[in-house]
Amino acid sequence: MVRPHPERRPRFTRLLGSLGLGAVLIAGCGAPDAPTPRFSGDFTEFPLSAGAQLIAPSDTPPQDTETSACAAPASLRPGTPSLGGALGDIRARGTVVVAVDQNTNLFSFRDPTTGTLTGFGVDLAREVARDLLGDPTKVEFRPLGTDDGAEMLAHRDADMVVRPVALSCEGPQDLTFSTVYLEASRRLVVRDGSGIAGPADLARRRVCTHHDPASVSALTRIAPKATILAVPDWDDCLMAIQQRQVDAVAGAAFLAGLVAQDPNLEIVGPETDSARYAIGLAPGNDDLVRFVNGTLERLRTDGTWTALYDRWLSSLGPAPGPPAPEYRD
Repeated sequence: MVRPHPERRPRFTRLLGSLGLGAVLIAGCGAPDAPTPRFSGDFTEFPLSAGAQLIAPSDTPPQDTETSACAAPASLRPGTPSLGGALGDIRARGTVVVAVDQNTNLFSFRDPTTGTLTGFGVDLAREVARDLLGDPTKVEFRPLGTDDGAEMLAHRDADMVVRPVALSCEGPQDLTFSTVYLEASRRLVVRDGSGIAGPADLARRRVCTHHDPASVSALTRIAPKATILAVPDWDDCLMAIQQRQVDAVAGAAFLAGLVAQDPNLEIVGPETDSARYAIGLAPGNDDLVRFVNGTLERLRTDGTWTALYDRWLSSLGPAPGPPAPEYRD
């Protein structure tokens, strides 16, 4: 008797298996998958960042008024700290609550290695905590959106706002300010080999800047024939110039953070007018304003201001010295 091979199935079994496979294939062919949708567009341009606005050149000649000609905002003279009020609340809490922009390189940003907030503005806030609470680490930083922080101050969600936005000639009525802690010339950041040497080369080009009134007004004045891309965050300008959505970035102090992130960028152009920066506080907290101004006065005189500038903003040029304070009392 011949035994069948153990690995060999009967012929009719193989036939049924083949028929079954064919049935499956036939059934599959009867219900084809829906075709992959086809996308429109050629993807040659990246979309603009959220909140960005394009401002076309105006047919009206800009006013021949420089921001630097505006009177420097005067603040309250440093005085003896009180035991109550805003200062008393901060002492009782044990921390200074500071609203900051967390994505402006070298001014207020998260260190990619440590994950901690650092930068020129962050160090200013720590110096206030040093004087008020005896410890520069007793600061609670809270993220600041694209607004000026007035609502956070009004709801007592922050004691002060430190953000890299220049003061305008007409400051907002819902904020009060410290003395000016930084004054920087407005210049341009361009790609190497761009052929742009100054504002005169910006005609019929697109230029990025922050959407705050002071920055837009200054750019409209120095480059009236340029198209402006106004963005809510300074780092949006870095992305825009890297993706070639703009030909240049116009600004002041924050330009140091842009060139530090991309070796293919450079700062060019003559110094035009100046942008000024101050700490924002809630109206009515005069005791806190005077205390902050006292800290800023110390930084000017003991060399701390120059040390902070050299650490964070040296790519803008040699430290010019701290701006002189202007007091109204």
